[in-house]
Amino acid sequence: MTLKKILLFPFAVIYGIITSLRNLLYDWKFLKSKSVDVHTICVGNLAVGGTGKTPHVEYLINILQNDFKIAILSRGYKRKTSGFIQASNVSTAFDIGDEPLQYKTKNPQLEVCVDANRVNGIKKILEFPEPPKVVILDDAFQHRALNCELKIVISEYNNLYLNDCMMPAGYLRESKKGIERADIIIVSKTPDKTTAIDIRNVIKDLKPLAHQQLFFTWLKYGELKGFQNPADTIDTLNDLFRYRIVAFTGIGNPQPMITYLKEYASDVKHIQFPDHHSFTIQDIADVRAQLDAIEGGNKIVVTTEKDAMRLRGTDLQDIANTLPLYVLPIEVDFKDKTQEFNDTIINYVRTNKFYHKKYS
Repeated sequence: MTLKKILLFPFAVIYGIITSLRNLLYDWKFLKSKSVDVHTICVGNLAVGGTGKTPHVEYLINILQNDFKIAILSRGYKRKTSGFIQASNVSTAFDIGDEPLQYKTKNPQLEVCVDANRVNGIKKILEFPEPPKVVILDDAFQHRALNCELKIVISEYNNLYLNDCMMPAGYLRESKKGIERADIIIVSKTPDKTTAIDIRNVIKDLKPLAHQQLFFTWLKYGELKGFQNPADTIDTLNDLFRYRIVAFTGIGNPQPMITYLKEYASDVKHIQFPDHHSFTIQDIADVRAQLDAIEGGNKIVVTTEKDAMRLRGTDLQDIANTLPLYVLPIEVDFKDKTQEFNDTIINYVRTNKFYHKKYS
């Protein structure tokens, strides 16, 4: 244990007691969880940041939206607004947050809403002229005021919640015991070279309960797309070796992306900002300075989809357009049992929940 963790450990104990007491009050029904008349899927985690919730939410969107009317509800982290907001095609990250904007940008017909009060958010969504069949709640596992029916918890392969400790000494938002509320556990960012023995060892460590399903996912990167013109693409496998890159990120854990870029590009310089960082003119100037310092040859700037959302619709967009800026798309895929996961989600949404509640 580092000196920092030792010094912060007493505060972590206090925080752990507070969050555990809160959970007990919900478990013992002293605090009430509101049930709602719509299917609800919560995607969350025990730790703060960096587990890959966003591409998992997008995976759910992709397997559901062709057959069901769905809506996304998020708190809209670091937005400059408050209360309930329904995203439009002109919303910015300042209005709704970078992750909700990413969902809306990639799926313009999707209903994307933000509200820190998830119960109020669901209530507003159900007042729409055409209410959805299912609401996907982004990062709401600790929001116990809402009784979410299907709960998915994501934990990163190289930073499992088992090996973490409570904030502020670690990154856990609540006790490890909280995992017992999950219906599905997903181990994300599983390395390519993970063996069947490695998988079995993780399963043995996690010890999923009888009612829990456990899945392993890995990150899959797409072709680089121009920030100004998405039709301008770079084939990572065949062409990226020609380029030297300045990458800038403001996400929880950029290391997998940087490792990926270094595997294919001739050189990669990385400028790392805090998670959900609000970029400034000086930040972009620093990126340009790093780019200008590279002498000759093909050189480009690369960022993530989420970071790009915080540039669009702002004064920085015109400045960013002057850079050879590319965005690296990301999605998740399952190591195995893909159909089992898909069937679990689809069968849940197809269930007549009211009949099930009444007669089961």
